[in-house]
Order: sequence, then structure tokens, then C-alpha cells
Amino acid sequence: METNRNVTLNYKEGEEALELPVLKGTLGPDVVDIRSFGKTGMFTFDPGFLATASCESKITFIDGDLGQLYYRGYPIEQLAEESDFLETCYLLLNGELPTAEQKADFDRKVLRHNMLHDQILTVFKGFRRDAHPMAVMVGVVGALSAFYHDSLDISDAHHREVSAHRLIAKIPNIAAQAYRYNKGLPFSYPKNGLSYAENFLHMMFSTPCEEYKVNPVLARALDRIFILHADHEQNASTSTVRLAGSSGANPFACIAAGIACLWGPSHGGANEAVLKMLDEIGSVENVAEFMQGVKDKRYKLMGFGHRVYKNMDPRAAIMKQTCDEVLNELGLHNDPKFKLAMELEKIALSDPYFIERKLYPNVDFYSGIVLSAIGIPVSMFTPIFALARTVGWISHWAEMIADPAMKIGRPRQLYTGSPRRDYVATDKR
Repeated sequence: METNRNVTLNYKEGEEALELPVLKGTLGPDVVDIRSFGKTGMFTFDPGFLATASCESKITFIDGDLGQLYYRGYPIEQLAEESDFLETCYLLLNGELPTAEQKADFDRKVLRHNMLHDQILTVFKGFRRDAHPMAVMVGVVGALSAFYHDSLDISDAHHREVSAHRLIAKIPNIAAQAYRYNKGLPFSYPKNGLSYAENFLHMMFSTPCEEYKVNPVLARALDRIFILHADHEQNASTSTVRLAGSSGANPFACIAAGIACLWGPSHGGANEAVLKMLDEIGSVENVAEFMQGVKDKRYKLMGFGHRVYKNMDPRAAIMKQTCDEVLNELGLHNDPKFKLAMELEKIALSDPYFIERKLYPNVDFYSGIVLSAIGIPVSMFTPIFALARTVGWISHWAEMIADPAMKIGRPRQLYTGSPRRDYVATDKR
């Protein structure tokens, strides 16, 4: 972070001035440092923090105009094509790609520590069977702090590392058991020898009656979904984790807070909304009328366009390829729902209305189709998002805790309520 110039703020009708340094990052626009702005007796007003950098970070970079997403400087396209999820986790946590020895050690720490304390299984049983899996995940992840007291000292770098590894290792187990509990299925245990994605599919779908064989095409597709959703800079849930962590809260509580924020339909529910939209359209024959309704502002088109990316979502092309691979593997290209989805894609990529507005299919459009094709129910889409995003959350949390400049989050407000007034007794009102 460098500064070589200032901007001057004149206030009090030009009678006073304040020099504000301009900070330059590695990539992206310059940032005006307003930390001394309070000297003016005023505060800035930025609802949603859309023009405010809340922190300095070295983890993820997004350029929405150019359609770029980098993890620690590596383009997401390269990682999704060449890497795997656990290597991506190591990169996000540590800043560099691992050597072969480091990768083997990290994989062992995660894959051999994915069991849950047996008493945690009793926590699941405190929920109703029809509880949403996200409700279960919020509760169970938060409860981990009651079982792993040996890694709660956030000032200890080793404790932070152990907690990070535990969360990455155990979150697939928690998500899978939330699904199984909801369905009335017996709890399933992870198996050594399976990859991260393979183990999740095994814990989701295996039964005690017969051996479950993981389809490698589906496992690779799921691994890519994990990579593509691992981090996305200072979004709502990541900011929530950072804000909770700034108070000194333990990492399990902070990740539970992130899961709660992700549960919101405006954040983590986008791919779920895609499947609901497909159900509402019904069949290919209704697509043309639906798309005209979108143009007429009668219907909302889910899974197209992106708040951040003003160009093509860089994750979407990878997910489209993965979607084609999965549909081919399962022979689902002629399935009515998936034919409907492909017709939507075709119109959006060829109709000038959608092209001019850059309403391209985004990662949620394709990931929803892939998850549905694999057999994962819509209620599990957001838990899988949370599973993948845990490594991003814990990376940002650890970066913040290790920063000596960390301060507890305390946004200010523009108060528009009543001015001072005096209390009036009940009998005189």
C-alpha cells in the first residue's frame, strides 16, 4: 500500500482544508484514506459501503468491469482448470501455492480430521426433522466452540491455524448430516481414501445397505463448484465474519455469523432461485413468453447478470463447461428441465436486449443446474455454498486478526429521529 499524492477537502465554506492521502494498491482503483476525516466534525455517508474500502487485504481481487477474479493473484480460470479445492484452500490461507510435500501434509490434516465429536451428533437431534439445513448449520457450527477449547486463543497463530483446518475439514460433514437428519437417514461417516468432494458425496448419498461408488465426473464438478465459490472479496457474509471477528469472538462463532448472513436470499440463495424460476416456467414451450415478460418487466430473470461483474462472470464459462460434462455423463441433455435451462441460455446469449444489458448467464445459473443434476435438493444449495465459502471466511478472519492495525468495527450513522424531548407522565399524555 503506497501513497504519493493527496486530495484536498475544503470545508466550512472554504475556510479550512484537510489533506487526505491517496492510497495505491497492487491492482484496482486508488483509495482515499478518510481516517482523519473526523477532524472536520463530520462523517461520511455511504449506505451499503458501496464506495468504502473497509480493510486492506491480500486475499482476493475482483475487477467487475473486466470480469476478473484472482485468488492471491491467480486467475480463477487457471485454478478451476488446473488445481483442486484443497490446494486452493492452502493458497487462500497461506498466500502461496504449496509444494508437493506441503500439499500432501495439508491434505492429510484436513482429510484425516473430518470426523465430528460424537456428542455433536446429539446437537443435530435437538432440531426438528423439517428444519432447514442452513438453520442446522448455523447452530452446529457455532456449537463447535463448545467442543474444541484447545484452539480458541485467537492471539495464538497455531490456534488460528488449527481452527482453520478444523472448520475446513468438518464443514462438509456438518452439511451432509444436516441433509441426512432432514431426510430421516442415519448419520454417515467420512471415509479415508476419498478426496474432499468424493467424501462429501459419500456422506450425502451412501447408505449402510451397500457400497456407494462415487462418479469421478460428478466429484470433479463439485470440486470446481467449491473452488469457484471459495472466496469473493468483501461481500456481505465475509464482511459479517470480519465484523464479528473484530470484537475478538472465536472463529467458530464468526463462521456461524457468516453462514447466517449467507442464508439471506439476496446473497446465498441465487442458485436456489434459478431452480425455482425453472419450475415456474414449466416447459420449453413457455420460454419465449417468459423472456418477453422479462423485457416487459413482468418477470424477474434469475441467474443472469451480476451486481459486481458488468461483463461476463469469469466463473460462468468454467461452470458452463462443467454443466455440459455433467449433463453428458448423466444423459440429461434431453431432460425437460435442463432443455428449458439451455433454451434460456440460448436466448440470453443471442437476443440484443440481453446482450446490450450484459445479462449473461452467471455462475449461479450453471451451478444450480449442476447441483440439481447430481441429485442435490434445492434446500442444500446454500449449505454447499457455505461449505465452499468457509475457507474464504476463515482466511479473511485470520488475516484480520494477524493485522496489528485491527480495530473493532464501529460504523457511524446519520441520525434522522426525534430531537431531544422530555418525558411526559402517563396521565398527562
